[in-house]
Amino acid sequence: MEKIFRLKEHNTDIKTEIVAGITTFMTMAYILAINPAILSVAGMDSTAVLLATCMASFIGTACMAFMANLPFALSAGMGLNAFMAYTVVQGYGYSWQVALFAIFIEGIIFIVLSLTSIREAIFDAIPLSLKKAVSVGMGLFIAFIGLQNAGLAVADSSTLIKIVDFTENFRTSGICALLAVIGVFVTIILSIKNVKGSILIGILGTWVLGMLCEVAGIYTPDAQAGYYTLFPTLRLTDFSRFGETFGQCFHIDMSNVGILNFIVVIFSFLFVDLFDTLGTLIGVSTKAGMLDENGRLPNIKAALMADSIATTAGAVLGTSTTTTFVESSAGVAAGGRTGLTAITTAVLFLISMLFAPVFTAIPSFATAPALIMVGFLMFSSITDIRFTGDNYTTAIPAYLCILAMPLFYSISEGISIGIISYVLIHLICGKRKEVNWLMTVLAILFILKYIFL
Repeated sequence: MEKIFRLKEHNTDIKTEIVAGITTFMTMAYILAINPAILSVAGMDSTAVLLATCMASFIGTACMAFMANLPFALSAGMGLNAFMAYTVVQGYGYSWQVALFAIFIEGIIFIVLSLTSIREAIFDAIPLSLKKAVSVGMGLFIAFIGLQNAGLAVADSSTLIKIVDFTENFRTSGICALLAVIGVFVTIILSIKNVKGSILIGILGTWVLGMLCEVAGIYTPDAQAGYYTLFPTLRLTDFSRFGETFGQCFHIDMSNVGILNFIVVIFSFLFVDLFDTLGTLIGVSTKAGMLDENGRLPNIKAALMADSIATTAGAVLGTSTTTTFVESSAGVAAGGRTGLTAITTAVLFLISMLFAPVFTAIPSFATAPALIMVGFLMFSSITDIRFTGDNYTTAIPAYLCILAMPLFYSISEGISIGIISYVLIHLICGKRKEVNWLMTVLAILFILKYIFL
């Protein structure tokens, strides 16, 4: 392990790395339930999607472990799966096979870009203040996801969002939200006391407490309302269904597909995936202290190549764009610093193919405390951003980047708004020399994206 992952060099050990890998997996396990549900809307077989998701996650995360020696995990990206199912298939009327082919082409383009160091150059061109802002914005974003998963933040017709009414439907939504609150406090207390694996303990403790509530009759499953038993079922997955999606991206009929629209679809996937991945790598590596004195990630090229391979393999296997997950920050917060964390997560994804119902039984309210706590840890990077009057040209774009991520529910939107505002403010204020030429190119591309895409 020491020879492969250089544990001593990264001030870590095997136990810490494995616990971190398990923690990352536990916070990502929801994708095994959500991705098949979303892609089934596009007409795909849910069991086949589950198997494809597990295998693509294993391949991508293993590549990240051995190629880059980084503690980042990959799986089918949230948002990108919805874009495929609801926009490309239902909205544009394309088949899911054509959508997978577009993702495959996107992956090939990404491999070429990674080989030519263009993606690495984009990463290095982003100023340190924006990199810090991405970490802070992601903290708010994933904390917001945690509040939603907990059922604490619910939709409201007047204010768009409000806190849940604990007394209404107490035996379902009410008790789940309350258990999430308890889980948050347990995780916080354990973290303050420097208990190893506090985030993982918080997840498992909240889940166990939920099962006890079900036994006591305090929590009552209601399948019609989306509240299922908290106890996992022991049944094996039907592997014969995998053929429903494997290789289907090459069995397509392009006769009814407009070439211009197809190119737009490819570049839509390309844009969102590129900057979601960059945002995740920037945010998580910043919090982990992996950036050098110039704000660069040493193994960024290998990390981006692993991400590109995962996207291409995922399309062939039969799942939407596979990308680096922001939940990797949970494992980093638990002490993960090397590829051993990633390979632990990868192996768990592979094992979950056999016992998927067990892993997918982890309720969202149990993983919510981890996301909320990690959100706090990432938000703390805000102290590294100078908000003084003589620094407004860099501070205001950072602020807009932070603001956009949770409110627009997108990492890539936060990055694009941050970059556009950074370039415009510097150019208008006569500080053109402080703007990297690549940042100007990115700003123009983002503006064109908003106009045409």
